[in-house]
Amino acid sequence: MTDSVTERIARLREKMKQTGTGLVAVGPGTHMQWLVGFYPHPDERPCLLLVGPEKAGFLMPALNAEAAKQQSGLPMFEWADADGPDAALTEALAAIFPNNEGRIVLDETMRADFAFLLADALPGLARAFTGDTLGLLRSMKDEEEYRRLKACALLNDEAMKAAWAAIKPGMTEMQVADVVRGHFSDNGGAPLFWIVGASENGAHPHHATSDRVLKVGDAVVLDIGGRRGGYPSDMTRMAIVGEAPEGYAEVHAVVEQAVQAAQAAAKPGAQAKDVDKAARDVITAAGYGEYFVHRTGHGLGIDVHEPPYITATSETVLEEGMVFSIEPGIYLPGRFGIRLEDIVFLRADGPEILSGLPRDAFLARV
Repeated sequence: MTDSVTERIARLREKMKQTGTGLVAVGPGTHMQWLVGFYPHPDERPCLLLVGPEKAGFLMPALNAEAAKQQSGLPMFEWADADGPDAALTEALAAIFPNNEGRIVLDETMRADFAFLLADALPGLARAFTGDTLGLLRSMKDEEEYRRLKACALLNDEAMKAAWAAIKPGMTEMQVADVVRGHFSDNGGAPLFWIVGASENGAHPHHATSDRVLKVGDAVVLDIGGRRGGYPSDMTRMAIVGEAPEGYAEVHAVVEQAVQAAQAAAKPGAQAKDVDKAARDVITAAGYGEYFVHRTGHGLGIDVHEPPYITATSETVLEEGMVFSIEPGIYLPGRFGIRLEDIVFLRADGPEILSGLPRDAFLARV
């Protein structure tokens, strides 16, 4: 195992000890990727990484085992299609979780049939998801993760600037999105999403980018992200085509104030709901509370959406190293929407914004 994998498994075991966890079971996906640096081909064949207090290993379909051994030195408890996984799972549990003591933690993203297979093999034990063990560790990024997230955020800035430079009356939303996708692809990244919403379309927070033609007077929401170096980016900015629609400046100013209030509230030791409240209070006081229809933010790491979630009810205590979006918005049906989104890395003294772009609306040429 690499030093990074050894260190992460050691940190997981410390969390297991603190939480009375005897076994952590992870399916192919980003939890496994973060913990051991890879995951095998995910299909219907049960495949699990099992981590106990002292030992760890894989329940591994035989046809994936040789490739997996190139990625990891952990034991492989192999099973063939002709035999099924039950005997291999029994052998793995006997080696890794021999005493059946403590709760079991299940990867909340694994297939349900994998989870039931394990639960049936360990009846009567308390079960939990990864929120206070593996998920918590993933939410606190190290400096190498910071560097990758920062690099991808700066690539995202350049993709946004490319979109701004291209916007003009007569283009469609999809043509603007094509510019974004092309910039990521041409610069070593992979485009992940591209919400381009003009005026009334921007009033739908998750608008599906369309062939709607841009015209003078449009306010355009641009929510874009890509992936490079294994980590993603996510950012939302606004563009104005020629001139702003009536009332735009007032609403943009309110959303900007909400962003600043949320950033000021984002400190280690605060609860996630405190950050949401700070943004929501500004928007509500300005008379637009009913038009802020989503949470204030979500975590960002290997996944675009992961803990911590910045919601009105989340009591998650924010810790140094957490990475999350701050993205309040106001959506006026039939008129326009405004969302301003930055990804922040939480430092000891507050949030560091990963983007270098201002949040002012870009005035596109006509």
